[in-house]
Amino acid sequence: MKILDKNFLADFPDQCGPPCLSLYQTTHRHHPDNQQDPIRFGNLVKSLEESLLTQLPKDEAHALLEPFLALAEDRDFWNHTLDGLAILAAKGVFRVYTLPRPVSELVVVADSFHTKPLMHFLQSVDRYHVLGLNRQEVKLFEGNRDALHEIPLHKNVPRTLTDALGEELTDPRLTVASYGGAGGSQSAMHHGHGGKKAEVDIDADRFFRLIDRAILEFHSQPSGLPLILASLPEHHHMFHELSDNPYLIDESVDVHPDSLSSIDELRVRAWQRMEPRYLAQLASLVEEFGNARSGELGDDDVTHVARAVANGRVATLLIEAGREIPGRVNAETGEIESGDLAHPEVDDALDDLGVLALKMGGQVVIVPTEQMPTETGLAAIYRY
Repeated sequence: MKILDKNFLADFPDQCGPPCLSLYQTTHRHHPDNQQDPIRFGNLVKSLEESLLTQLPKDEAHALLEPFLALAEDRDFWNHTLDGLAILAAKGVFRVYTLPRPVSELVVVADSFHTKPLMHFLQSVDRYHVLGLNRQEVKLFEGNRDALHEIPLHKNVPRTLTDALGEELTDPRLTVASYGGAGGSQSAMHHGHGGKKAEVDIDADRFFRLIDRAILEFHSQPSGLPLILASLPEHHHMFHELSDNPYLIDESVDVHPDSLSSIDELRVRAWQRMEPRYLAQLASLVEEFGNARSGELGDDDVTHVARAVANGRVATLLIEAGREIPGRVNAETGEIESGDLAHPEVDDALDDLGVLALKMGGQVVIVPTEQMPTETGLAAIYRY
């Protein structure tokens, strides 16, 4: 299974070697809803097979489908899915992504991968991280306005105070249990030991600094997501003072996640901090496009924008969520050949333009329909 981050296209081959297979499916986290997911997956694989058999001999089609069939039988995989599944496959390529957001069920066999749903997920501006932190352990969550889930920490990020400091604890007699749970009493530290609080503060400072550096290097920089601190109020000032993470926002959640009744309560609190930033960022992009267009550095004509993307002129490309323009884009010229999405070699031209803009060093942002500043499905801000 591959990690989906902002650079997920960087290691893709420029040409996947048709046919390129793309499969998207909504999945479920818990029993009994997830019992139907492998069955629905099997039906989608059958649709891929039907499409492949219109192009390839039976043995070649089945060779491409072998990894799909193996995944269908992987019980452990289906017991640990999230809300969505994406698979991109071709000869020598089989990439599986689990997503914390439902996706529309779709199978595409074409001469390029269909990546727009992944770009929609990655380039939407409502995503964020939540760092659950106390003096003894760290947790990390990823979410958006609709969902939040805990994600595994990178292997180089310490999970606990003991993982981080080991034998370098200021007082080795202070065990993890001595620090109390999230929101719990710290009184055990002070019974008859006046110097313990200072030692605890020293260890907490060192622990927080290690966590700050590790989260920045292994999570914030690769994802580019805003980071919200969720901890007891007395930890906010200390962590913000020592943090060098530019993705850490000023607004925090003033409780540790373990003290909340559900993860959805954490999502609600985190989104209250994120929503003003989200709306402001969308408004800023729309204003930037309006200013660019008035200065003849912005355009929403699909034909013009496609050529500009191919020429590397597009600095920012706004794409309307859910909009499709059936066709294929010539990556060299930017010419769009219209087509029918039912045809096995035809994909969504907006999808192709988004991928090409990213490869040319541009920024791509998927914008909700209600915030989209144009009626054509895209809006481009040119470099020159």
